[in-house]
Amino acid sequence: MSLNPELLPAEGLIRSLIRDVPDFPSPGVLFKDITPMLADPEALSVGVNALAAPFVGERVNCVAAVEARGFAFGVAVAERLGVGFVPIRKPGKLPAKTTGVEYTLEYGTGRLEMHIDAFLPGSRVLVVDDVLATGGTASAACELIQRADGEVAGCTFLIELLFLRGRERLPGHRVETLVSYA
Repeated sequence: MSLNPELLPAEGLIRSLIRDVPDFPSPGVLFKDITPMLADPEALSVGVNALAAPFVGERVNCVAAVEARGFAFGVAVAERLGVGFVPIRKPGKLPAKTTGVEYTLEYGTGRLEMHIDAFLPGSRVLVVDDVLATGGTASAACELIQRADGEVAGCTFLIELLFLRGRERLPGHRVETLVSYA
């Protein structure tokens, strides 16, 4: 279910190109594979535009995205919004001084890091990722942004897995999604 009626055609196209992969990355997980959507130039463009659309005209200073699939959308959304891009990565992948946070996700735990000087203090940062599942990754990204004296402008996701209630881990943050699964 799309939050914005204008995005319904985009939702249908994207939904038609997301495939289910059972038991990946671990038994019992039904993985939503976006690679067919990424391979389709029209769907990719429509998806990026749909992720950016709710924030066009909003005060956003930069986009932050979590590796790896988040990068596929984050850079393009930043370009559409005319702002810079901030990578949020796994430990040991960034060359300068970082801040990090431990988090939990649907099928394990992890750690994310961001450069401490990724943006100016007070910047409004939009978090972009492919899937909102349990909210652990998105919550960790928001925490990193706030630790660096940034303000979370919102979070935008291609897919939301409603049954995992990830929004509950993002209280007080604007959350936009394109395709949701109950």
